Formats: sequence, C-alpha cells, structure tokens
Amino acid sequence: MKKAQESGSTRRMIMKLLKTKGPLTIGALAEELDITEMGVRRHIIQLEQEGIAKTKVVRQAMGRPLHIYSLTELAEEYFPKNYHNLALELLRELDHGSGVEAVNALFEGRRRRMLAQYAPMMENRNLQERVAELSSIQNAGGYMAEWTQEQDGSFEIREYNCPIRQVAGQYRKACQCEHSLFEELLNAKVSRSECMAEGGRCCRYSIVPK
Repeated sequence: MKKAQESGSTRRMIMKLLKTKGPLTIGALAEELDITEMGVRRHIIQLEQEGIAKTKVVRQAMGRPLHIYSLTELAEEYFPKNYHNLALELLRELDHGSGVEAVNALFEGRRRRMLAQYAPMMENRNLQERVAELSSIQNAGGYMAEWTQEQDGSFEIREYNCPIRQVAGQYRKACQCEHSLFEELLNAKVSRSECMAEGGRCCRYSIVPK
C-alpha cells in the first residue's frame, strides 16, 4: 500500500514539474525529484501510454539527441478547475446589475440553442431511440447518464454527475430549463423525482409517452 501511495505521489510530482517547469528531460526530472532516472522513466512511459505526456526529440550538434517531455492537453483534466466559481460570479454580477430576469433569460437562451442543436438528432425515431440518444448527448457533456426501460413501458434516465451542480444549486432555473429541454427533445412527459442540486444521489427522470 505504501509503495502504491509513493508511486502515485511521484506521478503527481512529475506532472506538476512538467506543468510548472516543463518541458524537461528524464535527467532533469530525476534531479528535481531526487530519484533515479529509471524510476522517472517508468512513470513517463505510463504517462505517455495514457496520452498525458508526450516527447519531442531535439538534435544537438554533438552527442545523442535529447528527449524532452511535456504534458498534453489531456493532462489539463488532472489539475484543479474552478470554472463553476467564475460562472457563479458572472451570474451574480448579471443578477445584481440587471435582475434575476436577465439570469433566467440567459438560461432560456441556452435551452433554445441546445434544442436547435439536438432536435435534428431526434427526428424519425421512436421514444426508446430518443431516450438512448439523449443519454448519449448527456454523457458527452459529462453527466454520466444511463437509461432503463421499466416494466410498465416507461423509461428512466439517471445522471450521476452534474457539471453545473454549483450553479444549479443557486439558480434553479438551470434545472427547470433542462427539464423543459428533455420534454421537448423526447416529445414525452418527463418528471424529475431526484436532483443532485437538492442533495440527491443523482438526477432521476421518469419518461412516459404523451
């Protein structure tokens, strides 16, 4: 267990060094971490295989070419983000300056844009196909959605992650717009029995034909 923790710590330190001081060679990383080059190379190989690190070969006038390592765009997902804080600050500024009606109009505009974008994907499909397509759309947006068909013929969509949870916790219009969007895209009656913004384990939607 201790070795696994140390391995994870070394991996994080390598990523931090490549983020703050990179690009770097194996030797430079080993010197910074005070470990062997073999130890660094093992982690770098794994990071490359996962698409988190990449190498660039730099030829020198004398001696062997240098292999310099840096992070890929995929690595950005491993560093803390505070996007929701920025979004909340901007919404509060809009709320303070123009009132909650302006904030609601912003969410409504987002709903209309998403409807225009995704409605063509629902054409000429039955309800089951539309539910499956909507789940795929939500998964692509990071919602960790899954769907099932119940014995009575109804459907259920469950979302286990909410990228806008902090925003929705303060501005319920975000959830209302998502609810409306689902009904429009599915052309069905949608009811929500559980919501993460209200402390639920997931966002749970029941779907029945109109």
